[in-house]
Amino acid sequence: MPEETAPSGKFDVYADQFVVTTTPFGANLSFGVREAHPVTSRAPQSTTHGTIRMSVEHLKVMIYLVRRQVMKAEQDGVVKAEVAPQILHQMDIHPEDWDAFWQRKEFKL
Repeated sequence: MPEETAPSGKFDVYADQFVVTTTPFGANLSFGVREAHPVTSRAPQSTTHGTIRMSVEHLKVMIYLVRRQVMKAEQDGVVKAEVAPQILHQMDIHPEDWDAFWQRKEFKL
């Protein structure tokens, strides 16, 4: 089990990968970044920046608020965050599930 330590300070980092695990007792979100120039003869290496732990209830509220904020930004024309079908496929997300999650008509801003 990793050693529990007090937060050492604020952080501001870029992450291009994440892992989420949930248990009956909480949720863990680990963020990391892949190496800039991977060698083709081996799997890409990555560095973990850290893990944030929270309750599953907190995670659920956070997902709701993040979704609402992204949808508002898209509605206001600030950004249009399109995700390529190849990425959805790699993450085993079916296009119809993706579309259902992001439907605007079921969500009041």
